[in-house]
Amino acid sequence: MAQLLGLILIVGASCLSAMSGLQRGIKWLSNINMGLSVFLIAFFILFGATFFAFKTFFYAIWDYLLALPAMSTTVWQSGATETDAALQNWQGAWSVFYWAWWIAFAPFVGLFLARVSKGRTIREYVIGAMIIPALVCLVWFAFVGATAIDLELTGIAKGAIVNADISAQLFATINLILSPELAVALSLIIVILLMTFLVTSADSGILIINTLASGGNQEQRSPKHVMIWGVIFSTLIGVLLAAGGMDALRSVMIIGALPFSIVMALMAVSLFKTLLGKEEGKV
Repeated sequence: MAQLLGLILIVGASCLSAMSGLQRGIKWLSNINMGLSVFLIAFFILFGATFFAFKTFFYAIWDYLLALPAMSTTVWQSGATETDAALQNWQGAWSVFYWAWWIAFAPFVGLFLARVSKGRTIREYVIGAMIIPALVCLVWFAFVGATAIDLELTGIAKGAIVNADISAQLFATINLILSPELAVALSLIIVILLMTFLVTSADSGILIINTLASGGNQEQRSPKHVMIWGVIFSTLIGVLLAAGGMDALRSVMIIGALPFSIVMALMAVSLFKTLLGKEEGKV
């Protein structure tokens, strides 16, 4: 029931945002999202395990560059040891799932990024849409994650973070840093931030689907059409949640990503040919 109520709230806010357009609701929500994200990261930089987090940040970059080739080509299989089974479960639940998740997200995310990046060069697009977001994620994991690890290593947490559910570990970390009153206030800010992440993802999807259904007309933004797509989205997700919860959503995402992975491969070839033609002056 809580998931369904949250779904209705998020999709309703997404519809209102999509109806207001790219320069109003979506832009305002994105700016709020960025502001709260910077505030939260700044909080952990100032009050978290700052020195330990800085070391973790640079170690993580180095380890990532070294491990990426092998991790990109290794498929773990359940062997005789418990470690082999754990690696296979982790790869299936995280690596393979998120690989399929982002392939399934690629159509509307790519179109949305192309729309907001109109007039930019390819270099600006790659830096702004790929490199900087990756670095922001790395900063987040380094400073928030390192603070939680430091609290456990120094014995302050006493297992409170490690033993907490993965969705509650951030809040458990905050409870150890701040007083109860300030922890509640910061937790409220985090919940608002998470909602803006979800709303900005959903409203961009609704906007792009509505644009595609309108034959590419970016100004065609009838409230009725936006609401129809919002109802379709919420109904589909609600049925999946009621039928099988998050496992059902994961299965549908992976199934939907499989055929589109072929389309993405063809799109990569098309992009390469287009860029090659530009270099030769053919386009």
